[in-house]
Amino acid sequence: MTDQPDAAPGTPPEPADGSALTAALEVLRARLGALPLPLETSGAAAARTELRRATDQLDDYLLPRLRAQKAPLLVVVGGSTGAGKSTLVNSLLGEQVTRPGVLRPTTKAPVLVHHPLDARWFSTDRVLPGLARVTGAAPEPGRTLRLVASDALPKGLALLDAPDIDSVDTANRELAAQLLGAADLWLFVTTSARYADAVPWDLLRQASARKAQVAMVLDRVDPGAEATADDLRDMMAENGLADSPLFVVAESGLTDGLLPEESVGEVSRWLTGLGGDADARRRVISATRDGVVDALVLRAGELADAADEQRAADARLRHAVERAYADAVTQVTAATSDGALLRGEVLARWQDFVGTGEFFRAVEEGIGRFRDAVSSFFRGKPREAPQVEQAIAHGLESVVLDAAEEAAERSYQAWRGDAAGAALLEGLELLRTPSALRAEVGEQIRGWQGDVLELVREQGESKRGRARALSFGVNGLGVALMIFVFASTGGLTGIEVGIAGGSAVLAQRLLEAVFGEDAVRRLALQARDRLRARIEAVMDGQAARYTAQLDALGSAEASGAGLRAAADDVAAAAAADRRARATGTPAAPDGAGRAPDLTESRGLRGVTARPPDENLTAGRPDLADEPARRGFWKRLFGEGDR
Repeated sequence: MTDQPDAAPGTPPEPADGSALTAALEVLRARLGALPLPLETSGAAAARTELRRATDQLDDYLLPRLRAQKAPLLVVVGGSTGAGKSTLVNSLLGEQVTRPGVLRPTTKAPVLVHHPLDARWFSTDRVLPGLARVTGAAPEPGRTLRLVASDALPKGLALLDAPDIDSVDTANRELAAQLLGAADLWLFVTTSARYADAVPWDLLRQASARKAQVAMVLDRVDPGAEATADDLRDMMAENGLADSPLFVVAESGLTDGLLPEESVGEVSRWLTGLGGDADARRRVISATRDGVVDALVLRAGELADAADEQRAADARLRHAVERAYADAVTQVTAATSDGALLRGEVLARWQDFVGTGEFFRAVEEGIGRFRDAVSSFFRGKPREAPQVEQAIAHGLESVVLDAAEEAAERSYQAWRGDAAGAALLEGLELLRTPSALRAEVGEQIRGWQGDVLELVREQGESKRGRARALSFGVNGLGVALMIFVFASTGGLTGIEVGIAGGSAVLAQRLLEAVFGEDAVRRLALQARDRLRARIEAVMDGQAARYTAQLDALGSAEASGAGLRAAADDVAAAAAADRRARATGTPAAPDGAGRAPDLTESRGLRGVTARPPDENLTAGRPDLADEPARRGFWKRLFGEGDR
């Protein structure tokens, strides 16, 4: 009577219906697995939880179910703390397979009960691959799944006793939710004292939203409290579970830890109907599977939105840093082109270098004599040039360090004011520039000064007749070019800047006397470009202290487009799969092609503790007449071979 697998797990997969759906879901699983949600954007924590639940349900239930459609129907027994789940499971089987406890949480590790011939369906990692399998008498610590073989169950049906959904242990609660997500059918157990608790209804509403197949058991109902069942039925209707079965188990004493047979007889008969009817099992599985697929498509769309938000936050944080350090480069460029450096020590060293009389007199006497004076001067006083270079280096270093410090503070404040950035600042010293920056800036400035001297040397070599005369004047001409660069602003050259007086004019005249006006302008442009490139290199390195945090997280790679496309493919494949099933299924009175819900599969709709002949045993005299008794599954099905 049961639908057995034609091949045990580990053999090549059968040509199953829904192969296109399986392929689409595998692509979606890969996209979800590659989705980074590291930034603390609004709703990021909830999105991470949804992402974990989506991947868990794909791994634990949906993909395994599609790949092995003949696997036993998995009924997960879940519920509130102290609801009596383990006692109910034991009583249904007529033997102690899962141990209830006095301390809370009671169920430390989930227990999966299966027929001995179904063992291979569950001993591998086909379902719940994240849980290690154990078969010992006592639960092992950690994330384990304890397997118990019992021939009291018919083949094709398995019961899983899950941890409490409202356990004081967070890991237990998360595991309980994961196990419920892996179920073909939920058997949800509550009590008269706990049936209105918020936590169970949060999960039940989720189940209703994705059309999961659910049956409710109201346990430990005292005589005279039957109205509790009516109230629970009203709550079920309000939360989308109006058609889910509700079974009432009266409060009674235990015998050898088991409930009386008459207390659990109705639940037993109902589950037996599912276990012994292959068509009923297929309907339950299809209904749950379809609901999970639909919910997954919607969830993928929400996760795609979360991915887009991550990418936007990444771009926002990067832009704040890039703007701060780009402004720092602009600040340094302005300070090195408006004459601001031609003050203080730089001006003093330059005036010491050129003197206050010899060069000015040479300029006044004419360009020819000025050229002679240049050659004579550089042959006679080259020793002063390094002092000017050093003064320039000190002044330029201060300008760069001040700009970098300001950019670091601006970036820090921008990130601190953004929730996504604030979380990344913890434990990092990013408000101030590092102590090693001064040495780095000094090295870049010396490198730039070397660039300037190289430009002068190359230009001098191009004037072959003059190269020998300038052989001792490269440092001096280089210093003059630096002075000229610092005094250029707004495209104008040779201006007098502040207290620098005629120093810039003198540098310009000196260079033009040697190289010519066009060459000087070209040299100044090249020197300015090289200085900017080196300053940008410094600032880029400082900005990377921030952006490297984002690079390490990969938040820039988050994109909802690929996830939406994969979800659309799943929706299309699911629609095609349902059309194919509808075509091959005889039309039902209530509409062809629609997978009947759990109650319709056995004629049970909205039933609450009715006598057996009004339940799904109607039309099944063999079940209706079967007396409720401990272990009746084993006795009804013999050794489970029927």
